[in-house]
Amino acid sequence: MESEEMSVADARRLFADVLNDAAVRGRITYITNRGRRVAAIVPVPVAEAAQGEPG
Repeated sequence: MESEEMSVADARRLFADVLNDAAVRGRITYITNRGRRVAAIVPVPVAEAAQGEPG
């Protein structure tokens, strides 16, 4: 699975593209603040698997 890191500012500016990459390409985007990962935007199946929900 493909992934990338992106600053909070860039994620805010490119939010629609980041969501599309998760939904269509299955990409995980790690959001960073001052170089430290603080969140991730993931495809729904990845999030559901992490929570143990049926997909």
